[in-house]
Amino acid sequence: MRKLIKNRNVRIALILLAVFAVVQILDTVGFIDGYIMGIIARVCINIILAVSLNLITGFTGQFSLGHAGFMSIGAYTCAIITLRYPTVLGFIIGVIMGALCAAIIGVLVGLPTLRLRGDYLAIATLGMAEIIRILFLNMEITNGAAGLIGIPQFVNWAWLFFFTVGTIIIITNFINSAHGRASISIREDEIAAESMGIHTTRSKVTAFTIGAFFAGIAGALYASYFFFLKPELFGFAKSIDVLVIVVFGGLGSISGSVVAAVLLELISSMLQSLVALRMIIYAVLLVVIMIFRPQGLMGSKEISGIMFKGVRERVQSKVRSVGKGKGGEA
Repeated sequence: MRKLIKNRNVRIALILLAVFAVVQILDTVGFIDGYIMGIIARVCINIILAVSLNLITGFTGQFSLGHAGFMSIGAYTCAIITLRYPTVLGFIIGVIMGALCAAIIGVLVGLPTLRLRGDYLAIATLGMAEIIRILFLNMEITNGAAGLIGIPQFVNWAWLFFFTVGTIIIITNFINSAHGRASISIREDEIAAESMGIHTTRSKVTAFTIGAFFAGIAGALYASYFFFLKPELFGFAKSIDVLVIVVFGGLGSISGSVVAAVLLELISSMLQSLVALRMIIYAVLLVVIMIFRPQGLMGSKEISGIMFKGVRERVQSKVRSVGKGKGGEA
C-alpha cells in the first residue's frame, strides 16, 4: 500500500479526487452559490481552451488566433441539439457533435493554412474565426444577432471536472507520445524535423485538429452552463483572451495554462466592482508580469517536475555518495 501511494500517478489521482469531493460537498451544502460556481465554470472552460491552444501554439509553434471560432462551433452545435432534445442524452450527443464539428472544420482549415508560417498563419486563422462568426450572425438556425436563449442547463461541477481533467490527461499523453515529440521538433526547427523524415504538415494538422476538438468541447460546456449565446461572445477579443492565458502561463507548459487560467479569472472577478478601471488595471498587471517574467509563470516547466525536483536531487546525491564510498573502499 505504501509503495502504491508513493507512485506519482496515484498521488495525483488522490489529489484530484480530494479536490472533486471538497467542491462537491461545498456545493451540496450550499456554501458555493451561483456566483462562485460561475467563476469555477469559467475557470474550467478557460483551462480547456488554454490547454488545447497551448498544444497548437506552445508545443507545435503555430501562431493561431482562431480558437474562438472553434469554440463557437461547439457552443452553437450543442445548443441547437439540446434545445431540440432537452435530455442528458441530448446534451452528451451535443457535446460530442460540437467537438467533432469543430475538429472537422479544424482539418478543413488546417490543411491549406498550416502550410503558412508566422504572421501569415495568424492572419489566416483570425480570418477563419471571423468568417465563422459572420456566418452565425446571419444564419436563421442560430437566430442571428439575437442569439439563442433558454438553452437547457445540464453542466454542473461533475461535468466540468470530468471534461477539464480529461482534456489535460489526453493532451498530456499526446505530447508525451511520438506524435507529440514530432510536434515539439517542428516548433524547435521545422526544416530539421522535415529532413529527419517527419511529415510536418500532417503533424501540424493533427495538433491543430485536436486543439479544435477540445475548443469545441469548451464551447459546448459554455452553452449548456450559461444558457445564452450570441455571435459577439466569440469575436477577436475571445481569441486574444485565450492566447493571453497561454502566454501568461508559459508557452509549452500545461501546468502554466492551468495556473494562469485560475489566476486571471480570479483577478478579473475581483476587479469587477471597478468597472471604469478594471481593464486598465488588468492590462497593466499583464504588462508588468510580461516585463519581469517574459517566459510566463511556468516557462516550459510543469508543476510535477518542480515538485519532485528536490526528491530527485536527494536521490541522485545519495547515489553519488554511495558510489564514492564504494570507490574509496576499492
